[in-house]
Amino acid sequence: MKKLQTRNNVIYYFIICQDHCECKLNIFISLLRIYDGRLPVLMVTDLEIIKTVMVKECYSTFTNRRIRKTDLAGPFGDGIIMVRDEQWKRIRSSLSPYFTSGRLKEIFPIAVTHADRFITNMQKRDHEQPVKIKEAVAPYSLDVVASSSFSVDIDSINNADDPFVTNIKKFVQFNVFSPLFLLILMFPSFAILLSKLGISLFSRSSMDFFYSALRKIKDERKESDGRVDFLKLMIQSQISDDQAKDTTSGQPVKGLTDHEILSQSLVFILGGYETTSTTLTFLLYNLTTNPDCLEKLVGEIDTNFPLDSPITYDALMKMDYLEMAINESMRLLPTAPRLERVCKKTVEINGVTIPKDTLVGIPTYVLCRDPQLWDSPDEFRPERSL
Repeated sequence: MKKLQTRNNVIYYFIICQDHCECKLNIFISLLRIYDGRLPVLMVTDLEIIKTVMVKECYSTFTNRRIRKTDLAGPFGDGIIMVRDEQWKRIRSSLSPYFTSGRLKEIFPIAVTHADRFITNMQKRDHEQPVKIKEAVAPYSLDVVASSSFSVDIDSINNADDPFVTNIKKFVQFNVFSPLFLLILMFPSFAILLSKLGISLFSRSSMDFFYSALRKIKDERKESDGRVDFLKLMIQSQISDDQAKDTTSGQPVKGLTDHEILSQSLVFILGGYETTSTTLTFLLYNLTTNPDCLEKLVGEIDTNFPLDSPITYDALMKMDYLEMAINESMRLLPTAPRLERVCKKTVEINGVTIPKDTLVGIPTYVLCRDPQLWDSPDEFRPERSL
């Protein structure tokens, strides 16, 4: 074990070298332990361990993310990214059927409608002026998510001052160097005091806006017989708070409580606004800085969608180069640079013992730039997916 020290004398690295072949000379670093403030994190780059953590033992040993003070999340404490153990399993199993290929195909016409609005809006702009692409594609992502999830037409593409837009921007503004965050990071016990004082990590005004708006939408969707969307599906499988807490039957309970439905709806909004818009931004950046790749993609678009031909789901699924470009962009600039899971019991994986309650981190950005896994990892090469 070797101990290194950073220049600022704050973070210490503990490196564990592991032999991965019969030759004792072929030793490389597969585990790296760092500290987030006072919290130790075991960073893993061993592919077999990662597969076990994220796939094989995901529903048994590695269901939880790092321990968070849900009181500091306010009413958002029962969102799927915050809950743990059996509650996470129940919510996860309830949401999984909503994201099948059939469901995604149903929302394709909605995406096309808002894409037309997006194009029309871009054509109205002054082409001599620069465009902040993230601000351009984010409203499109929000409109598609809101329409497919709640059958609500926000039209934030043409209305940048829409309350949904302004409040979601306020909600996702998160500075890791804020005094509140650093205080909780260095002194976790302060989280208890802060929660009793009613202090939240998220904007209280934005939180109140979204929950009141989602409550109104939910009540309207319960009474209407319109098309089936994600919110309608969650309402159809709604259970009471007592049913969610019932463990006497011995059978896993499925469904979401009234407040859990609102929280998952907020998760849909946040996920659609931030991750999708960021992915589109990175994709457009990589295509712009690689004109040869952009030319190939334009050629594929012209082949699959001749002039004035309708955009269909089946034709879109035949665009292999587009899929390769998206995958390569997500490899080069992943939306989530790091993933985390907590080990619920002491396990041995690929010869490595991971103690109970260890926070296991997976550095996706590092893995996607690893020269041992990728040839010329810093280059944008969509063809590497072939």
